[in-house]
Amino acid sequence: MAAPIDLHEVMEREREERFRTRWRVKACASTACLSAGAGATIQAMEDLIEREEDLALEVQVIPTGCMGLCSAGPLMRMMRRGGDETDYRKVMPEAAVEIMRSHVFDEKPIPEYQLDKSIPFFTSQERIVLANGGVINPDRIESYVAHGGYQALEKALTTMKPKQVIEQMRLSRIRGRGGAGYPVASKWSLLAAAPGKTKYVVANGDEGDPGAYMDRTIMEDDPHRVLEGIAIAAYATGASEAYIYVRAEYPRAVERLDRAIRVARRNRLLGRKILDTNFDLSVEVRIGAGAFVCGEETALMASIEGRRGTPRLRPPYPTEKGLWGKPTMINNVETLANVPAIIDRGGEWFASIGTEKSTGTKVFALAGDVTNTGLIEVPMGTTLREIVEDIGGGVPDEKQFKAAQTGGPSGGCIPAKFLDTPVDYDSLRELGSIMGSGGLIVMDEDVRMPDVAKFFMEFSMEESCGKCTPCRAGTVQMHNLLQRITDGDGSRQDIRDLEHLCSVVRDTSLCGLGQSAPNPVISTLQYFRDEYDALITREEVLHA
Repeated sequence: MAAPIDLHEVMEREREERFRTRWRVKACASTACLSAGAGATIQAMEDLIEREEDLALEVQVIPTGCMGLCSAGPLMRMMRRGGDETDYRKVMPEAAVEIMRSHVFDEKPIPEYQLDKSIPFFTSQERIVLANGGVINPDRIESYVAHGGYQALEKALTTMKPKQVIEQMRLSRIRGRGGAGYPVASKWSLLAAAPGKTKYVVANGDEGDPGAYMDRTIMEDDPHRVLEGIAIAAYATGASEAYIYVRAEYPRAVERLDRAIRVARRNRLLGRKILDTNFDLSVEVRIGAGAFVCGEETALMASIEGRRGTPRLRPPYPTEKGLWGKPTMINNVETLANVPAIIDRGGEWFASIGTEKSTGTKVFALAGDVTNTGLIEVPMGTTLREIVEDIGGGVPDEKQFKAAQTGGPSGGCIPAKFLDTPVDYDSLRELGSIMGSGGLIVMDEDVRMPDVAKFFMEFSMEESCGKCTPCRAGTVQMHNLLQRITDGDGSRQDIRDLEHLCSVVRDTSLCGLGQSAPNPVISTLQYFRDEYDALITREEVLHA
């Protein structure tokens, strides 16, 4: 058996490597930037270095993960040895060549392409989960280790007992980042206390909310962080097998995770006798069945087992009877990505961020009618106004903010009068929305809210597994009513029927998909009832 990786030796070697060249170019190679042309930009820089020998000695191009401001991609950062950093936006191939020549030969930035890092989009964030975004090369374990990677795992395995790890999670008061906000330490404690030798940990990467791509980015851009979080969770709970469930639409994430698992196993960070301890852990990637409902934990487990991904009644809960009848704990990818930092810096440090009941930070995919779109990470309790107006740069074209939608198909629409609401689990729930996985869609004055409700209802209708009648038939009926209303052919009885169906589907559906599907309708009826009334054209039915 090969010796495990020496983390401290790798860290020192990588730090020395940073000073090998005078200039290091960090080029965003995330999915968002690649879609904007980053692949051609990186290739143009590498071709230039290959053509000119002087550049080869002076410049190193490093592909990285997401730098955050997706609307300004492709992004790149010029870093001088022991000196300044300069960030650039919308860097196409010709601009990249121009920037490199100017920096390397003349040491002069090009203002035309510069990105202002002093704007609130950057200064108002606190990056824990996204700390390595735009910093490390996701394909090199050495890059992750050089920035503190796997030190938390080493600390847990060599200096802490499993109960002590769980205690740090309890002190952190972190809640699950997948939507429900269940206390993470409680779930870990349940699995740790479960009888039997066979236990499983599952990382839920089946992110399906429209506009959400937080988990995808974490898996693609920092796969070893996910693996480290899984390993610590497994050690703390007594699990020896783990799965990462990734939706089929994320092939890049699957590829990155598979590669990271192989490399981690080769370096004795996974597999048998991890870091020369008695802890064993196998990790596998399982590709999702392409259905939104498979994000629900019981449907997810059925899919992993090779069965149709449909929910089942609870109890028993997964920590009692999960995969193949064995105790199983399921955590969202973002949740697990927080674990290394918590163990490294302590639960009390994490709890000092955010609010009393919603600690730490939250990653959001900021999208819609807002100037700055992309991935952001902010302390829990940051107000919606700070996110939209400061970090997001406000609604463009001098239009007015109308609403923000959080929580995807399971969430609700928050009107302008609640802009100063702190974004945390409980505050959002009071407004009829939820945190969800972290999608945040901004809408301006031109958006018709009944259309928004119809869009999300159509999504829920199409994604229903069909197992229970309230969800299968109820979402269809609600969509038909919304269609009639938005077409201008609705009646007040239709609105009353819609309200009634919302209650029935919410209260009688089997799983969270059906139970939460009415939320966008309920919130728009509550806050934007006048828009529904304005669309009513037909007379009341006689029995109304």
